[in-house]
Amino acid sequence: MPVENNFQHDELSRKNPGERLGVADLTDVVSPDSPVWAETMGRYGTALSHAGVASVIFLHGSLHGTDLFGMQRLDEAGGLKRGYSRGVSGVDALLAAMREESNGVPLLPGGLKPPLPDDDVTKILLDTQIGDAGNFTNADVELIKKAINKNLTQPISCIRLLWSSEHHHLGRALAAVSLLAELHKLCKLQSLGKDHRILIQAHGQAGLILALVSNLLCPSPITGRPNLFGILFDYANQTNQTKLIGTIKLVESLLVTASPLNGVALDMVTFGTPVRYGWDPSGIGKLLHLVNHRTLRTDGKGWLAKMELPQITMEMPIAWGGDYVQELAVAGSDAVPTTEPAKAANKRVWEMVEPYDGFERWLECARRAVRFPTEGRCLLVDYKDSTGSTNARDHYYGHAVYTRRHVLLFNTTQIVRALYAS
Repeated sequence: MPVENNFQHDELSRKNPGERLGVADLTDVVSPDSPVWAETMGRYGTALSHAGVASVIFLHGSLHGTDLFGMQRLDEAGGLKRGYSRGVSGVDALLAAMREESNGVPLLPGGLKPPLPDDDVTKILLDTQIGDAGNFTNADVELIKKAINKNLTQPISCIRLLWSSEHHHLGRALAAVSLLAELHKLCKLQSLGKDHRILIQAHGQAGLILALVSNLLCPSPITGRPNLFGILFDYANQTNQTKLIGTIKLVESLLVTASPLNGVALDMVTFGTPVRYGWDPSGIGKLLHLVNHRTLRTDGKGWLAKMELPQITMEMPIAWGGDYVQELAVAGSDAVPTTEPAKAANKRVWEMVEPYDGFERWLECARRAVRFPTEGRCLLVDYKDSTGSTNARDHYYGHAVYTRRHVLLFNTTQIVRALYAS
């Protein structure tokens, strides 16, 4: 996307990413309990420190208790009722595999639903219920922190952030503003400045939050920024959310008068993020996208997923082609806000950031089978998570593997090589 992207949707280009694209396989897995694992992570910590990285942030939501594929919006749009799917063989079975009640992804205890609070109680609950499936656990964040700081006199902070997991435009926009407020606080707390970098690793739709952040951080006075703040402020004011009003005002003032990050470069890595919002590279540092992918196409376009009905309904339950959440949770899909003010605000944000709506437009976007946005370096990774199991909890349709403990070293290797190699 261009500089001054101004919240435009990604163009969903099917062209070969060219030099931006890399390919890797998960091989020679080293046990996190071994001395080799700790020593290698220690070397990577040194590399991060030499590059100026002062903090690593792990941003994620929850697989359980959320509309993972965004079927609520598709069903609300009434595509099936209006007959859009007639003549499209296999689409009914595909939608059944995506729906909350039939996709095999469990609910959270007590019926806990988004918005999820970013507190210790909720994080411990996720660690207990989900473990390391699409979830940066407290234990793993501490493990990484200890390992990368092994040889450093000035330690790199490692922070786990849980976003609300509201899979709709309003939820992601509010999360983007809240994230900028947290980053501003972090920069002040650690006295970070222009010689420092913050590395954010975001799983799934948390990567869409970073895309919005990249637009907000555009150094030019883009028109979309005050429009978005106006929508969010109206919603917060209408729903009497005093704390949210303060956060919106703070971030808006920082973006108007000064850098909210005090000159710190913000590097971003996404794992399995659907291609939706466009990215603006002008106000951020380095950008890398990793996607779990196995080539099933026979046309030589190995950088694209395979979206052929009804075959996909046979491949998806065993995650044969990689990450099907990344492939299918595209424009037109989403969860539906639970209140009327939130629905109205969501519609206003949606009109800004995503021109696609309706069942037929979702099907069109899904069939484009695009794995990467048009900005940033791209890495297709075969994480070897297709074992033949049809139990969704073994793979979560290829979307869980990025945060598994056994891949943490591999991911760090790819990040350091792609972004910080001298």
